[in-house]
Amino acid sequence: MKILGLIGGISWVSTLDYYKNINLGINEQLGDLNFAECMIYSFNYQEIKKNNDSGNWDKTLQMLSAAARTMKSGGAEAIVLCANTMHKIADQLESNVGLPVIHIATATAEAINQTGLKKIGLLGTRFTMEEAFFRNKLTEKGIDILVPDEADKAHIHWTIFEELGRNILNPATKQFYIDVINKLVAKGAEGIIMGCTEIPLLINQSDVDLPLFDTTVIHSKAAVKFALGE
Repeated sequence: MKILGLIGGISWVSTLDYYKNINLGINEQLGDLNFAECMIYSFNYQEIKKNNDSGNWDKTLQMLSAAARTMKSGGAEAIVLCANTMHKIADQLESNVGLPVIHIATATAEAINQTGLKKIGLLGTRFTMEEAFFRNKLTEKGIDILVPDEADKAHIHWTIFEELGRNILNPATKQFYIDVINKLVAKGAEGIIMGCTEIPLLINQSDVDLPLFDTTVIHSKAAVKFALGE
Protein backbone atom coordinates (compact mmCIF):
# COMPACT_ATOMS: atom_id res chain seq x y z
CA MET A 1 0.00 0.00 0.00
CA LYS A 2 1.25 3.48 -0.89
CA ILE A 3 1.48 6.12 1.82
CA LEU A 4 -0.69 9.23 1.41
CA GLY A 5 0.15 12.69 2.69
CA LEU A 6 -2.99 14.66 3.52
CA ILE A 7 -2.79 18.45 3.77
CA GLY A 8 -5.74 19.54 5.88
CA GLY A 9 -6.99 22.09 8.34
CA ILE A 10 -8.49 24.02 5.43
CA SER A 11 -10.88 23.38 7.10
CA TRP A 12 -10.50 20.85 9.91
CA VAL A 13 -14.18 19.83 9.67
CA SER A 14 -13.82 18.45 6.15
CA THR A 15 -10.37 17.00 6.90
CA LEU A 16 -12.15 14.67 9.33
CA ASP A 17 -14.30 13.40 6.46
CA TYR A 18 -11.25 12.77 4.29
CA TYR A 19 -9.59 10.70 7.00
CA LYS A 20 -12.75 8.71 7.60
CA ASN A 21 -13.58 8.18 3.91
CA ILE A 22 -10.08 7.09 2.95
CA ASN A 23 -9.79 4.62 5.83
CA LEU A 24 -13.24 3.17 5.14
CA GLY A 25 -12.41 2.94 1.44
CA ILE A 26 -9.22 0.98 2.09
CA ASN A 27 -11.02 -1.34 4.48
CA GLU A 28 -13.85 -1.93 2.01
CA GLN A 29 -11.29 -3.16 -0.52
CA LEU A 30 -8.97 -5.14 1.76
CA GLY A 31 -11.13 -6.08 4.76
CA ASP A 32 -9.93 -7.39 8.12
CA LEU A 33 -7.95 -4.71 9.97
CA ASN A 34 -6.56 -3.06 6.85
CA PHE A 35 -6.75 0.73 6.88
CA ALA A 36 -4.90 3.58 5.19
CA GLU A 37 -1.23 4.33 5.67
CA CYS A 38 -1.28 8.11 5.77
CA MET A 39 -0.13 11.21 7.55
CA ILE A 40 -1.93 14.51 8.04
CA TYR A 41 -0.44 18.00 8.16
CA SER A 42 -3.20 20.21 9.52
CA PHE A 43 -2.83 23.97 9.06
CA ASN A 44 -4.10 26.85 11.14
CA TYR A 45 -6.82 27.98 8.71
CA GLN A 46 -6.53 31.62 9.83
CA GLU A 47 -3.02 31.88 8.37
CA ILE A 48 -4.06 30.38 5.04
CA LYS A 49 -7.13 32.62 4.77
CA LYS A 50 -5.08 35.73 5.56
CA ASN A 51 -2.74 34.93 2.65
CA ASN A 52 -5.53 34.20 0.21
CA ASP A 53 -7.63 37.24 1.14
CA SER A 54 -4.63 39.46 0.40
CA GLY A 55 -3.86 37.63 -2.86
CA ASN A 56 -0.60 36.27 -1.46
CA TRP A 57 -0.89 32.80 -2.98
CA ASP A 58 2.91 32.58 -3.18
CA LYS A 59 3.02 32.50 0.64
CA THR A 60 0.34 29.80 0.73
CA LEU A 61 2.31 27.81 -1.84
CA GLN A 62 5.44 28.11 0.31
CA MET A 63 3.55 26.86 3.37
CA LEU A 64 1.96 23.91 1.56
CA SER A 65 5.24 23.02 -0.14
CA ALA A 66 7.03 22.91 3.22
CA ALA A 67 4.29 20.69 4.64
CA ALA A 68 4.39 18.36 1.64
CA ARG A 69 8.20 18.10 1.80
CA THR A 70 7.93 17.17 5.47
CA MET A 71 5.54 14.36 4.62
CA LYS A 72 7.65 13.27 1.66
CA SER A 73 10.65 12.91 3.97
CA GLY A 74 8.42 10.73 6.17
CA GLY A 75 7.57 8.42 3.26
CA ALA A 76 4.51 9.97 1.63
CA GLU A 77 4.16 8.94 -2.02
CA ALA A 78 1.36 11.32 -3.04
CA ILE A 79 -0.26 14.49 -1.73
CA VAL A 80 -3.99 14.90 -1.10
CA LEU A 81 -5.09 18.52 -0.71
CA CYS A 82 -8.16 18.31 1.50
CA ALA A 83 -9.80 21.40 -0.03
CA ASN A 84 -10.99 22.38 -3.50
CA THR A 85 -9.66 25.95 -3.38
CA MET A 86 -6.10 24.84 -2.60
CA HIS A 87 -5.99 23.16 -6.01
CA LYS A 88 -5.42 26.64 -7.41
CA ILE A 89 -1.74 25.94 -6.63
CA ALA A 90 -1.78 22.15 -7.10
CA ASP A 91 0.34 22.08 -10.25
CA GLN A 92 2.99 24.35 -8.71
CA LEU A 93 2.97 22.27 -5.52
CA GLU A 94 3.49 19.07 -7.50
CA SER A 95 6.45 20.66 -9.30
CA ASN A 96 7.97 22.05 -6.09
CA VAL A 97 7.77 18.82 -4.13
CA GLY A 98 8.26 16.14 -6.78
CA LEU A 99 5.28 14.06 -5.68
CA PRO A 100 1.99 13.51 -7.52
CA VAL A 101 -0.87 15.67 -6.27
CA ILE A 102 -4.13 13.75 -6.70
CA HIS A 103 -6.27 16.44 -8.34
CA ILE A 104 -9.81 16.87 -7.09
CA ALA A 105 -11.14 18.41 -10.31
CA THR A 106 -9.70 15.63 -12.49
CA ALA A 107 -11.37 13.03 -10.29
CA THR A 108 -14.64 14.98 -10.38
CA ALA A 109 -14.59 15.25 -14.17
CA GLU A 110 -14.09 11.48 -14.43
CA ALA A 111 -17.00 10.85 -12.05
CA ILE A 112 -19.30 13.14 -14.06
CA ASN A 113 -18.30 11.56 -17.37
CA GLN A 114 -19.30 8.17 -16.01
CA THR A 115 -22.88 9.50 -15.71
CA GLY A 116 -23.03 10.92 -19.22
CA LEU A 117 -24.20 14.33 -17.95
CA LYS A 118 -22.87 17.35 -19.83
CA LYS A 119 -24.20 20.53 -18.15
CA ILE A 120 -23.32 20.85 -14.48
CA GLY A 121 -23.70 23.57 -11.87
CA LEU A 122 -20.67 24.42 -9.74
CA LEU A 123 -20.81 25.67 -6.15
CA GLY A 124 -17.74 26.56 -4.11
CA THR A 125 -15.60 29.47 -3.03
CA ARG A 126 -15.38 32.40 -5.43
CA PHE A 127 -11.92 31.11 -6.43
CA THR A 128 -13.31 27.72 -7.42
CA MET A 129 -16.39 29.06 -9.21
CA GLU A 130 -14.57 31.72 -11.21
CA GLU A 131 -10.97 30.66 -11.86
CA ALA A 132 -9.57 28.24 -14.41
CA PHE A 133 -7.81 25.74 -12.11
CA PHE A 134 -11.03 23.81 -11.43
CA ARG A 135 -13.28 24.71 -14.35
CA ASN A 136 -10.74 23.87 -17.07
CA LYS A 137 -10.33 20.29 -15.84
CA LEU A 138 -14.05 19.81 -16.54
CA THR A 139 -14.39 21.73 -19.79
CA GLU A 140 -11.44 19.73 -21.16
CA LYS A 141 -13.62 16.65 -20.65
CA GLY A 142 -16.57 18.17 -22.52
CA ILE A 143 -18.51 19.30 -19.44
CA ASP A 144 -20.29 22.67 -19.56
CA ILE A 145 -20.18 24.59 -16.27
CA LEU A 146 -22.90 26.85 -14.88
CA VAL A 147 -22.29 29.09 -11.87
CA PRO A 148 -24.60 31.24 -9.73
CA ASP A 149 -25.11 34.96 -10.32
CA GLU A 150 -22.85 37.52 -8.65
CA ALA A 151 -24.95 38.05 -5.53
CA ASP A 152 -25.34 34.34 -4.92
CA LYS A 153 -21.64 33.68 -5.51
CA ALA A 154 -20.74 36.33 -2.96
CA HIS A 155 -23.03 34.87 -0.32
CA ILE A 156 -21.89 31.29 -0.97
CA HIS A 157 -18.28 32.43 -0.52
CA TRP A 158 -19.19 34.18 2.74
CA THR A 159 -21.04 31.17 4.16
CA ILE A 160 -18.13 28.84 3.46
CA PHE A 161 -15.71 30.87 5.55
CA GLU A 162 -18.02 32.35 8.16
CA GLU A 163 -20.28 29.35 8.78
CA LEU A 164 -19.38 26.00 7.22
CA GLY A 165 -15.64 26.26 7.88
CA ARG A 166 -16.49 26.92 11.53
CA ASN A 167 -18.87 23.92 11.62
CA ILE A 168 -21.92 26.24 11.85
CA LEU A 169 -24.83 24.61 10.02
CA ASN A 170 -27.66 27.10 9.65
CA PRO A 171 -31.09 25.95 8.34
CA ALA A 172 -31.55 29.28 6.57
CA THR A 173 -28.23 28.80 4.79
CA LYS A 174 -29.28 25.30 3.74
CA GLN A 175 -32.45 26.72 2.18
CA PHE A 176 -30.38 29.38 0.42
CA TYR A 177 -28.20 26.68 -1.16
CA ILE A 178 -31.27 24.73 -2.26
CA ASP A 179 -32.68 27.90 -3.83
CA VAL A 180 -29.42 28.52 -5.69
CA ILE A 181 -29.43 24.94 -6.95
CA ASN A 182 -32.97 25.39 -8.23
CA LYS A 183 -31.90 28.53 -10.10
CA LEU A 184 -29.11 26.57 -11.78
CA VAL A 185 -31.57 23.81 -12.69
CA ALA A 186 -33.74 26.46 -14.34
CA LYS A 187 -30.69 27.39 -16.45
CA GLY A 188 -30.27 23.79 -17.58
CA ALA A 189 -28.05 22.18 -14.95
CA GLU A 190 -28.33 18.38 -14.98
CA GLY A 191 -26.28 17.94 -11.81
CA ILE A 192 -24.47 19.98 -9.17
CA ILE A 193 -20.84 19.85 -8.08
CA MET A 194 -20.45 20.50 -4.37
CA GLY A 195 -17.11 22.09 -5.12
CA CYS A 196 -16.18 22.97 -1.57
CA THR A 197 -15.41 20.18 0.86
CA GLU A 198 -17.60 21.81 3.53
CA ILE A 199 -20.80 22.02 1.43
CA PRO A 200 -21.68 18.32 1.95
CA LEU A 201 -21.90 19.08 5.67
CA LEU A 202 -25.00 21.13 4.83
CA ILE A 203 -26.54 19.60 1.69
CA ASN A 204 -27.02 15.95 0.74
CA GLN A 205 -28.67 13.99 -2.03
CA SER A 206 -32.00 13.73 -0.22
CA ASP A 207 -32.36 17.53 -0.39
CA VAL A 208 -32.59 17.81 -4.19
CA ASP A 209 -33.88 15.83 -7.15
CA LEU A 210 -30.83 15.99 -9.45
CA PRO A 211 -27.44 14.29 -8.96
CA LEU A 212 -25.02 15.86 -6.52
CA PHE A 213 -21.29 15.32 -6.99
CA ASP A 214 -19.65 15.36 -3.57
CA THR A 215 -16.03 16.31 -4.23
CA THR A 216 -14.91 15.14 -0.79
CA VAL A 217 -16.17 11.62 -1.47
CA ILE A 218 -14.94 11.60 -5.08
CA HIS A 219 -11.48 12.83 -4.11
CA SER A 220 -11.23 10.35 -1.24
CA LYS A 221 -12.04 7.49 -3.63
CA ALA A 222 -9.30 8.69 -6.01
CA ALA A 223 -6.87 8.69 -3.08
CA VAL A 224 -7.86 5.12 -2.18
CA LYS A 225 -7.26 4.00 -5.77
CA PHE A 226 -3.82 5.55 -5.75
CA ALA A 227 -2.93 3.99 -2.41
CA LEU A 228 -3.92 0.56 -3.68
CA GLY A 229 -2.06 1.01 -6.96
CA GLU A 230 -5.19 0.88 -9.10
